[in-house]
Amino acid sequence: MKQLLIVRHAKSSWDEAIKNDFDRPLNARGLKDAPAMANKMLDRKIVIDAFISSTAKRAITTATFFYEEYKKRGIKTTGLIGVPELYLASPIVFEETIGETDNALNTIAIFSHNPGITEFANSLTNVRVDEMPTCSVFAVQADVASWHQFMEAKKEFLFFDYPKM
Repeated sequence: MKQLLIVRHAKSSWDEAIKNDFDRPLNARGLKDAPAMANKMLDRKIVIDAFISSTAKRAITTATFFYEEYKKRGIKTTGLIGVPELYLASPIVFEETIGETDNALNTIAIFSHNPGITEFANSLTNVRVDEMPTCSVFAVQADVASWHQFMEAKKEFLFFDYPKM
């Protein structure tokens, strides 16, 4: 069984001093929401084996908050993996990233951006979201032994959650 969590980065700053979209940091709400959502996942008893993230500052910071909350609770993971291609990724990039994941990992969380993350989440099951809000989590699972098989397998929707829910 493989479980996938798709996570949109937490709320970021639109400070005019930041000229480069890639380098936008989290704002005060994002800094609060990211650890709160990580704790929601921990309260659901979801053990995430790896945190795979776009290397854009707002996404990797969100993933780092999740990783740190898991470490605080003594949950062992393989760690945080930066994937530059997940920045503003299309669904095919998500599929490729998943297919290349180590099969020893059973649950992964992928952190990325809209609009691609919403489009990808909507391609996984019959459950649809209009737009993934910041720091939202869309979770599915498939009864497969290999991540390479994941995209072709029938997936079961598990939950959709976000900070204001």
